[in-house]
Amino acid sequence: MNDFNDKVAVITGAASGFGREFARTAHRLGMRLVLADVERDALEATTRELRFAGARVISEVIDVADDEQVKALADRTFAEYGAAHLLFNNAGVGGGGGLLWESDARDWRWVLGVNLMGVVHGIRHFAPRMIADNARGEPGHIVNTASIAGLLCPPLMGVYNVSKHAVVALTETLHHDLLLSKSTIGVSVLCPAFVPTGIAHSHRNRPAELAPGLPPTASQRMAQAASEKAVSSGKMTAAEVAQMTFDAIRANRFYVFTHPKIMTAVEARFASILGGGAPADPYASNPSARPGA
Repeated sequence: MNDFNDKVAVITGAASGFGREFARTAHRLGMRLVLADVERDALEATTRELRFAGARVISEVIDVADDEQVKALADRTFAEYGAAHLLFNNAGVGGGGGLLWESDARDWRWVLGVNLMGVVHGIRHFAPRMIADNARGEPGHIVNTASIAGLLCPPLMGVYNVSKHAVVALTETLHHDLLLSKSTIGVSVLCPAFVPTGIAHSHRNRPAELAPGLPPTASQRMAQAASEKAVSSGKMTAAEVAQMTFDAIRANRFYVFTHPKIMTAVEARFASILGGGAPADPYASNPSARPGA
């Protein structure tokens, strides 16, 4: 997909971080925007900014974990714009940290609901209509935001790791299913490492019914501190990640890795898999990032 002018970009998690930068970049390329986020005030601020800059914007407060809300977003998108060309299944949260057995059912429901089922719902409600339009000659591309944690398994990040591994697997399967269906819609999976965004404080948007049942354990406090340190110390900006992602869309590149140095750890993991040994240390190349270091 190379021609973005007057095409439609749908972005979940659009109020801040990567989503906001995807929206800013898409507007500069002349795209019409559909912005969705669970955080009302931040979404309204982003919408005002873009409309002031001249963007045409549909804006909806939704929880992507709710299938019906995502369906309503798709219905409105196609009713008002007639198409969706570029879909960013980007909404995500960073909770569920600590020792794996200390995460309760509400942690799993919250993190998997947003990080995994949000992507599932986006594909279910947008992809069939995008595929039908593609068969009539319309371009299309789907970007699912995973994480480098979709290829690594750091300790104290179990729930998050599982959610992002699932997004990588889902996106690879989507690629093969589209080929089997003879669709030319492109697919990319974005796997960033640590970038200064608000993800370390995702709990600000955690639904009350999924609030933690007990005070945080020592391991959960350690995981939170490590997350805040890693995210805040990231040198790459969300705007740079957005530019990399649009470059990948133009090139129809599937895997989007933002931090080449961390690929050493990914290679070590797959070498361990192929060799049948114990899992490789995900922090071997960067010990200072280890929780408690």
